[in-house]
Amino acid sequence: MTTKVLIADDHALVRDGLRQIFASASGFEVAGEAFDGPSTLALVRSTPANVLVLDLSMPGRSGLELLKQIKDDKPGLRILVLTMHAEQQYAARAFKAGASGYLTKESASAELVSAVIKVAAGGAYVSLAMAERFAQSLSEPADALPHQRLSDREFEVFRRLCAGESINQIGEALCVSAKTISTYKARILEKMQTPHEAALVRYAVRHRLFDDESDDL
Repeated sequence: MTTKVLIADDHALVRDGLRQIFASASGFEVAGEAFDGPSTLALVRSTPANVLVLDLSMPGRSGLELLKQIKDDKPGLRILVLTMHAEQQYAARAFKAGASGYLTKESASAELVSAVIKVAAGGAYVSLAMAERFAQSLSEPADALPHQRLSDREFEVFRRLCAGESINQIGEALCVSAKTISTYKARILEKMQTPHEAALVRYAVRHRLFDDESDDL
């Protein structure tokens, strides 16, 4: 049986590399590709497939919101997140949003193929390193930390603020107005009980939230 795969990533080189990986492995067919949020939604709505390999950092909207929308539209489609974000907190939110697997782009091609096979068969997949992070989190206090009280959109804005993006840049990336992002920022500061943006960055560093943050959002 051939596993039909969809690829969604905003970098052409990444899509080319993924296509070559699946072409060299037996039993796979790349049924379509997308490069941003709207094209991904159009693709999954029009093209039957078993697994979507999804980048969470494409232009158009929050990756977590896009993931939720895809699952609402196509609940039977299995989704493997392939991303630069290696943070346990981000992975946990992805699974809650409907992902069946979570893999970083540093992973070897053989692990990617194994992950797609497992996800297509109805299982869940995380790397060994990510599984260890999840296990460690089980021993943490039950009381939610301030960043865990953020909504997915607020968490995305929080991440981008800590990466040094301006209000205007975040608004452009998420396709909303700068005023809306300013509102999100105010909510984040309130929920995190921090007085300013610099304190948010210090909090993120102290809790090692974005240690593996890529410059390429």
